[in-house]
Amino acid sequence: MTPVPTAAATYWDPLWSQGRRYRPLDDTENRLLEHRLGTGRDRPALDIGCGDGSLARRLADLGYRTTGIDCSPSAIALAAAQDPGPGRVPVWQCMDFTTDDLGALPEPAYAVVTCRLVYRWINDKTAFLDRIRHLLAPGGIFWVVTEIAGRRPATDALQDLGITPAQAELLTAGWSAVHTADLDVLRCYALHP
Repeated sequence: MTPVPTAAATYWDPLWSQGRRYRPLDDTENRLLEHRLGTGRDRPALDIGCGDGSLARRLADLGYRTTGIDCSPSAIALAAAQDPGPGRVPVWQCMDFTTDDLGALPEPAYAVVTCRLVYRWINDKTAFLDRIRHLLAPGGIFWVVTEIAGRRPATDALQDLGITPAQAELLTAGWSAVHTADLDVLRCYALHP
């Protein structure tokens, strides 16, 4: 099945194909991820907006049976090209999580759903969160890493790039437990149904 380009794909695919790269995972973020998610024990994980696949590969390294999705065919191609070879590697799938049929995913539910540097760009955050809740297995974790608006210096042109307090409130509403950790301009959220 060849995906139909969405507005998101039309925007992101040229950036990935032209060599644009985004903030890599660092040791601090990796430690937080491992602390909050633990070992995978072959449970399913879904990385939404996987980009070059670094987070999806990290989840696979932690022992999760991982699927990485992105609306950009160029990002998916880049992620697949970086697979280390035989062993535990993610499944890569080109799809737009906000519009495509969730039934096309390889699992009906996921122990972990991640969303790194993506949430800020979602137009209909309420619908997005509803889709996440639909996919999380009982006891699952929704892991979100996003920039927080106003964390950059006032002179930085990207100062308003992150989510607002109202968007953060929407993100954290309705979960049984919310754990956060700050990393400079980013905030990590571990959300439990």
